[in-house]
Amino acid sequence: MKVTDRDDWRVIIEIRPRYTHTRISALGFTGLGHDLDGDLMGEPFELTIAPRRLGDLGGGISVGDSLASRDIDGAYKRRCEAMLAELLLAPHVRSGRVTCTETHTCSFCGCGWEVLTAEEAADPANRQDEHTVEGEPVCCERGINEFRAERGIPALAETGGAA
Repeated sequence: MKVTDRDDWRVIIEIRPRYTHTRISALGFTGLGHDLDGDLMGEPFELTIAPRRLGDLGGGISVGDSLASRDIDGAYKRRCEAMLAELLLAPHVRSGRVTCTETHTCSFCGCGWEVLTAEEAADPANRQDEHTVEGEPVCCERGINEFRAERGIPALAETGGAA
């Protein structure tokens, strides 16, 4: 079975300074004084923003994310979506998106999750047996057999197949 882990949640926003006469103070550079608060110029650019850790409770108090939430992925996603919604209200922020890093592994063997493409499944060099199909995992016999059982495809023969 494919297991997906998500981490490194981020909000990426696009700023278009040329079209909005955005002041440098709009990006948080405050305290410069009126004379130094110039306009941002140039082409649109992106900023990547990391959300505050779930376990950062403020005031120097910190706990692990697992103590702060039972749904860590969902909590980070909601936090990033809320950040993005607020950032999109600023006139110089034109677009944005929430991203994260996804890692897919096999729950049986722990290897990285890879599957056969249609071309690979048709190539005899890549086939486990005559029942090999597109989307079939390539990591281990248990993973292949689970995939096949879910789709009504015969399991690998005892003497053949992936290790």
